[in-house]
Amino acid sequence: MRVRDMAVVCIGIGLMGISGVIAQGKFKYQDPTATNGTSLAVLAERTMLKQKIWQLPLSLNTTINNEQKITEQPTRPQVNKKPNIVIVFTDDQGYSDLGVFGAKGFTTPHIDQMAKEGMKFTDFYVASSVCSPSRAALLTGCYPQRIGIPGVLFPERENTKWDPTDRKSKTGIHKDETTIAEMLKDHGYATACFGKWHLGHHKPFMPLQQGFDEYFGLPYSNDMRPGKKPGKTPYPKLPLIKDNEVHRYMNDDQSSLTTEYTEHAINFIKSNKDRPFFMYVAHSMPHIPLYVSDKFEGHSKKGIYGDVIEEIDWSVGQINATLKELGLEENTLVIFTSDNGPWLIFGEHGGSSTPLREGKFTTFEGGQRVPCIMKWPAQIPSGKVCDEIATTMDFLPTIAEISGAKLPDRKIDGHNITELLKGKGNAKSPTEEFYYYRGWKLEAIRKGKWKLHVPHKYNNVIAAADGNAHGRKNIPSEIGLSLFDLSKDVGEQNDVSKEHPKVVQELLKKMDAMKQELGDDEFSGNGKRPSGVITKKL
Repeated sequence: MRVRDMAVVCIGIGLMGISGVIAQGKFKYQDPTATNGTSLAVLAERTMLKQKIWQLPLSLNTTINNEQKITEQPTRPQVNKKPNIVIVFTDDQGYSDLGVFGAKGFTTPHIDQMAKEGMKFTDFYVASSVCSPSRAALLTGCYPQRIGIPGVLFPERENTKWDPTDRKSKTGIHKDETTIAEMLKDHGYATACFGKWHLGHHKPFMPLQQGFDEYFGLPYSNDMRPGKKPGKTPYPKLPLIKDNEVHRYMNDDQSSLTTEYTEHAINFIKSNKDRPFFMYVAHSMPHIPLYVSDKFEGHSKKGIYGDVIEEIDWSVGQINATLKELGLEENTLVIFTSDNGPWLIFGEHGGSSTPLREGKFTTFEGGQRVPCIMKWPAQIPSGKVCDEIATTMDFLPTIAEISGAKLPDRKIDGHNITELLKGKGNAKSPTEEFYYYRGWKLEAIRKGKWKLHVPHKYNNVIAAADGNAHGRKNIPSEIGLSLFDLSKDVGEQNDVSKEHPKVVQELLKKMDAMKQELGDDEFSGNGKRPSGVITKKL
């Protein structure tokens, strides 16, 4: 070993506080701020410091063994190689529940770092303000009404008679729909889903039947578990599924879920480092009931909700550090976003949509505008902010474009946003209008800076209480025909419909045309396709 290399090793050991041997590839679950262990993300930062000092081609996967040998840096991937795709999708995380979006009481350093190294989207939308339809839209590139999943799906109640007309528990994604996983699997990708599925819990609808090679997670929301509500039959035991089989049943402690999802994600990356892969990590948190591991309990200044978000941030840090360690970071697109707005009625156990109006279950901005960050060093310039409209429905066509995969042979609603990702100053959103559906009812439309609500009812969440269970009150409310200029009034407070009657009429015509395409409460649309439905007990 050269004297200079020996010096680097010695300084590296001092910087990292390592005594003994660092085992290559060993995955450690450590608190990023702990003093008795060093996380992969911290190692990455300190290794980068070494590189700047010595200007040597060292990387995170440097191994120091008893003979003080240093491995070579992994080969830098070619830009024209098929990119890896990682989507991290949280549950009920509010618009301002990230540091770079104004979080208070907790920090998200790893996700904030993604924004510094990639692109922050300020006007990013999901296609629904509730779970199942939002996930259906992400995976298929379609409005959920187009594919027949407009609302939340449920498991069958325990000890109830088989009822094929109960569509909420018999419905799932139709076999003829093409998911991102199916599209990429046909294109040579390894595929995996870890976390919450919620697109049908019967076997024909589960991830392995929708293009995923591996699955580990809950088939639906973590609150759909035993526990009888007045007048209702309880749900069955909550299963944690591995591939197509029950791995174990969850008891009242879900504190290991974020860690287990992360462990499976890291193992999948390592197992598929030599081929392109698509990984969908759909965290069960911060959907209530909230659970956090011991290493993050009491970690934040905002109680368990802040602790949960900080653990999710840690998980993202572990994924990004592994990509860096294996030399995959440069050509991997990592996307972080949420499935809908915060569940405000749960008070301190819910998130924040500030400065937006309302949250989950509504078509106001707080229900469907969510935080989004994308990082892809080979293509996305660092430190960019995109104020153009983009949606989760854009994922499928954009991924098809950058991977060279073939688009589905049926109509989708998303658009290719590759030009936005490249950060060009004149790049504009290909989404001319965005439609806000709640169930089968079309309640609002956005075009450019304008957003129009037609008259509809909603629950206004007010009256903060103790933060436990339902910490706030729902007040039944109604909004009339209202036009908002989101460039000046993102909180949807100042109705300017009387000042802009031509804008109102233009948007109403577009809504009428969309109703003909996808339907409304009163009638079915011409472009609607069926969902999958189980007609007999399996």
